[in-house]
Amino acid sequence: MKKIYTLFLACTLGMGFTGCDDFLDYNPTAVVDEDKAFSEPEAMVNAAYAMLGDCWYTYPFNLFPYGDITSDDCLKGGSGSTDTGYHAFDIWTTLTPTTPGEMDELWYRLYCAISRCNRALVSLEENGVSVLGEETTAQRVAEVKFLRGHFYYKLITVFRQVPWIDEEVYKNNTYEETRNDALTYEQLFQNVIDDFQAAYDVLPVKKPGEDGRANKIAAAAYLAKCYLNLAWGDGYEATTGVDYINNEYMQKVVDYTDDVMNSQYGYMEDFGDIFLPEYKNSKESVFAVQTSDYEDDNTTFGRANWSNTLNGCWGIWSCGWDFHKPSQNLVNAFKTENGLPMFDDYNNEIDYPINGEPTDQKWDPRLFHTVGMPTFPYKYEEQYTMTTANSRTPNEYGYYTSLKEVPQRSQGETFESSWQAFAMNDYVFRYTDVMLMRAEALIELNRLSEAEDIINAIRQRAANSIDKHIAYAADQCEIALYPAGYFVNKEVARKCLRWERRLEMAMENGRYFDLRRWGIASQILNAYFASEQKSVYTYTNESGETVEQTYGAYYKDAHYTPGKNEFFPIPYNQMFYIPGLYTQNKGYE
Repeated sequence: MKKIYTLFLACTLGMGFTGCDDFLDYNPTAVVDEDKAFSEPEAMVNAAYAMLGDCWYTYPFNLFPYGDITSDDCLKGGSGSTDTGYHAFDIWTTLTPTTPGEMDELWYRLYCAISRCNRALVSLEENGVSVLGEETTAQRVAEVKFLRGHFYYKLITVFRQVPWIDEEVYKNNTYEETRNDALTYEQLFQNVIDDFQAAYDVLPVKKPGEDGRANKIAAAAYLAKCYLNLAWGDGYEATTGVDYINNEYMQKVVDYTDDVMNSQYGYMEDFGDIFLPEYKNSKESVFAVQTSDYEDDNTTFGRANWSNTLNGCWGIWSCGWDFHKPSQNLVNAFKTENGLPMFDDYNNEIDYPINGEPTDQKWDPRLFHTVGMPTFPYKYEEQYTMTTANSRTPNEYGYYTSLKEVPQRSQGETFESSWQAFAMNDYVFRYTDVMLMRAEALIELNRLSEAEDIINAIRQRAANSIDKHIAYAADQCEIALYPAGYFVNKEVARKCLRWERRLEMAMENGRYFDLRRWGIASQILNAYFASEQKSVYTYTNESGETVEQTYGAYYKDAHYTPGKNEFFPIPYNQMFYIPGLYTQNKGYE
């Protein structure tokens, strides 16, 4: 089994490489002999963990282009439509297997991560007990299976039809015989569930000082998420939605979220604190990809979050590439009337708050924690108040900016150059997310009052999140709990749950995946494209003139096609890695 470590990755998981045999006679230097590497199972496990944050803006492991740019929550941003290949994600109509290389990079890097997991499992099998002892070996195997499930969950979420490469494929060297259609969607998910179940059965709850390690409660959250996806159908609209609900799977969501609800995790007292780096491993954080600042870990640049390096606000940071721009539709969704959402007419008129100018229109306070807007302090700091100059391409993408993934400007940048990056953890699961999953399942099981209690607890926290950080917007905020018995039936309860999930989790990289899970993506997105292309922001410039800036007109070219766009195409390079080995996703043939 002796191979050269680095070369093996390139040839077996290649990004369209050809002629790998040409290199096999070369004896590379500065690489680790595989037998030596396998003799150190703890190091192999650490190498698998290291892949959690081994991301970059062209292959962001938090999937923000796939889960947000694709949705009604945000526009791509940047300098224009040709800035990265993500414009196709924004409008869907030009998305093809040959769309510029970001999809291929994501596929490749996730399989690199899975390769490290498989190698760690083999190392543990061969040398774990002799080096680490039985108990530690069993725990490390469980951790690595959690990690492998984590990476495969992302692959299935984006590409659906993927080859299952595990440690047996590695040991047997059958990569080039493993088809991506060998397993059904549900069978692939079952393999992922098996990995998370193996972790759940062995791992302890989180121990002090082990914020970045997989634990039992994180595995429970992932099991709930897997079953919630399967409970709604197969992901394609024709066979997904309320007519395809599997109540057995919904019950599993409740069962596994029992563990989370009864754990040491809970709601942070103030919504704004959740997204400040000093609280990044709070009780809200069930599992997160860890980052660090160079002052914390004594490295040159720290362990920054490179997935979000494009998403700083223009003119606020040393550069700020101004991607991940909240939509007008999202801002409108935060409108309230008598403290409750304006479900039916929220998007009838364009509106936005102006700092110091209260009006009859009131807003859910989470707006001011989520969306940066002209006239308001950037991330609560008045010395960095935003203006219309803090948008890079306002005629295309408007004036709003995303706040959750960035620290306060006064805290500086983890990486200070023409790129800025921040020591902001990426939440894989926060407690409120898991409780919303639980409420979703409870509704489908007709336990409506329990779901209402969860949603009201989340709304109460939002109501309590004004004075500490956004007192300047207090007169513009109004939020109320749903009156007892408001959830009179599943239809009403679903509407409230979906609205709450949108507001609470806005700009956290998952909105599109929610719409797809519920089987309503085409309905929501095509209506959004029609309205967002008419966006306008009106302001008074320095000369006292009224300016009406229109934007979003490019959405005239956007359309979401059910039966095709639910999942992304298998990248061209992967389809022709070995011609005929992989089958393309439906609609992209």
